[in-house]
Amino acid sequence: MYQKNTLREKYINLRKKKYYEIDKEFFSPLLTFIKSNFKKNDLKLALYYPTSFEINVLKLLENKYIIDKNILLPVIERENIMSFSLWKKNHVLLVNKFGILEPIKTKFKIPNIILVPILAFDKNKHRLGYGKGFYDRYLNKYLKKFSKIITVGVAFSFQKYHKLPLDNNDVKLDYILTEQGMY
Repeated sequence: MYQKNTLREKYINLRKKKYYEIDKEFFSPLLTFIKSNFKKNDLKLALYYPTSFEINVLKLLENKYIIDKNILLPVIERENIMSFSLWKKNHVLLVNKFGILEPIKTKFKIPNIILVPILAFDKNKHRLGYGKGFYDRYLNKYLKKFSKIITVGVAFSFQKYHKLPLDNNDVKLDYILTEQGMY
C-alpha cells in the first residue's frame, strides 16, 4: 500500500503540473469505437464529473452524436457504495460528501461503457485511482453479472507508469484513452 500511496502523490502532482485543457477531438477514437459497436439507442455511457485536474470528459458532450444519449454520472450512496444515475447536460447537480458534483438520485442504471478517471496507468491497462476503491468495488460487483460493461480509462499519456503494484480487488481496464489514441 505504501508504494501505491507514493505513486498517488507523485501522479497527483505531475497531473497538476502538466495539465492542459483538451478539446472535443480528444474523444474522436472513442466516438469511432462507440459508433461501430453500439446501436444508436443502446448506449448507456457513464462519465465522471472532473475534479482535481482530471481530464474534462464533459467535453464529450460537445459532440452531437453523444448529446441525446443516455449519460450517467456516479452517485455515492450509503456506506460509500457507488451507482450511476441518468443525467442531462446542464441539469442540476448536488455536491456530495467528497465535494464532487453528482446528479440527483434517480433510478440507477447499469452502464455499458464506463469512462474511468486515472492517476496512473500501465501497459497492461491497470490503473491507479485515488485509493477509495469506488470503481474497483463497482466493477467487481457488476462485471460478474453484466460482462458486457466496457471500461475505458481516461488519462494524459504522461500518466503512464511502467508497472503498477496490484491488489486482489484491482480491475484491469479494457481500454485506455489518451491524447495519442485509444489502446
